[in-house]
Amino acid sequence: MKNLRQKHHMDGLTALLLFGVFAVCILSVLLLGVDAYRRLTERDQTTFDRRTAVQYLATKVRQADTAGAVTVTSFDGAVPPGESGTQSASGDTLLLTENIEGTPYCTRIYYYDGYIREVFGECGVEMLPEDGEKILEARGLLFDWDFDGSSAGPLQIEFIAADGTQERLILTLRSGGEAMP
Repeated sequence: MKNLRQKHHMDGLTALLLFGVFAVCILSVLLLGVDAYRRLTERDQTTFDRRTAVQYLATKVRQADTAGAVTVTSFDGAVPPGESGTQSASGDTLLLTENIEGTPYCTRIYYYDGYIREVFGECGVEMLPEDGEKILEARGLLFDWDFDGSSAGPLQIEFIAADGTQERLILTLRSGGEAMP
């Protein structure tokens, strides 16, 4: 009888041990799945952010693509000086101009304080960089005209995503070389 109780006790201990091994295996699989899911969602979010930024910038430029409406400046409106004292073709702000009921309005798209920002208002009214609406988290944004002789070439936009990856977008304006910086 004592032998039977010991055997029954060993059967219970074996079942408990098997259950523990099964629970550890299940937990390991779940943790691996959670880690894989986290990495996939981070990758998808980063890709989404980059695509969104590129599409946002391209759409804004295409919407404003009329003669003289697309310029590249610094935020305060001055075009940065070039190395030889002439006007440079690059800047930190994309300035899109439009007339609404005879009044000129400006949209400024720029990078400030970790975000791509946009500010819209009447041209000539002083705006501060912190006034802009946060569009997307980023590490940098640069606009540059690729000059081909005396006429403006395509607009190059370099976007540095929050994860440090770079995207370059090259847009040729339909309005032609008239939209010079």
